[in-house]
Amino acid sequence: MDSGSVVTLEIEEPQTRLDRYLAEHLQLSRSRIAALIQKGLVLVNGEPVRKSRSALPGEVVTITLPPSPPLEVVPEPIPVRIRYQDEDLAVVDKPAGMVVHPAPGHPTGTLVNALLHHLGPDGLSGTGAPLRPGIVHRLDRDTSGLLVVAKTDEAHRHLSAAIAGRRVRRGYLAAAWGTLPWDQGTVDRPIGRDPRHRKRMAVVEGGRRAVTHFRRLESWVSAEYVAVRLQTGRTHQVRVHLRALGHPVVGDPIYGPGWERGFLGAGGRWAGEFARLCDRMFLHAARLVFSHPRTGERMAFTSPLPEPLRGAVKWARQTS
Repeated sequence: MDSGSVVTLEIEEPQTRLDRYLAEHLQLSRSRIAALIQKGLVLVNGEPVRKSRSALPGEVVTITLPPSPPLEVVPEPIPVRIRYQDEDLAVVDKPAGMVVHPAPGHPTGTLVNALLHHLGPDGLSGTGAPLRPGIVHRLDRDTSGLLVVAKTDEAHRHLSAAIAGRRVRRGYLAAAWGTLPWDQGTVDRPIGRDPRHRKRMAVVEGGRRAVTHFRRLESWVSAEYVAVRLQTGRTHQVRVHLRALGHPVVGDPIYGPGWERGFLGAGGRWAGEFARLCDRMFLHAARLVFSHPRTGERMAFTSPLPEPLRGAVKWARQTS
């Protein structure tokens, strides 16, 4: 949601708290919504409101978003695991919970801030957006694992072209709730912004083509261990495609919250304990293969499951 703009919404859902409704539909935190309401920048049918007010179907809400101060990317001494680097690129093993680059809501504490500290102020390419130096592909905040970053402009152009040309292989390990319909398969369904929930993506007609290949590795009581390979790279692609199959990623806070509560009896008890042991989204970028942008050498990297996912897998095997 752009700052310095005026947004008008008509409430289309049953009665709900206004701050919660706006936070979900505008991709803003509830604390920021509360601040806007307190400053009188949120009007319902032209009148100021309290944050605890309910939103009713048919009401018109006008939100004025003041301009945000410009973001600045600064080096920060944040630990980061660099698996490999040379004069052209670096391969990083990102932990879950870390945002890749600064953005409104996450101005600091990102992977880019950490890399600028470890690689130096000139250690990342300047190609691309100012807040994304060196970034040629991303991982979701709650996804851990491997990604490659460019240190020179030439490497950035080469790696970006390789990703666009589907010459970079990206493999994930995931746990999905329930039992997938096939031992292996391909989901070829377009992905775009969810028209009902602006914070989400969804399989939608007219979206961008998205292709995900999956293979069952193990079957457990109420979930399955799955290897996933991306053919395309859309936002939230693995998560959206598994959810579209009816088997969301374990621990996914957007596409599968509380899914473990849908199982009954012993399966429900197993699911609840598995979710507790995971304690995060079970999606890990475990394999990355590409050609070196300058030498053409094949580069292949793997990353083992981090804790607590490794412990959750051990428990799942022992109890299934």
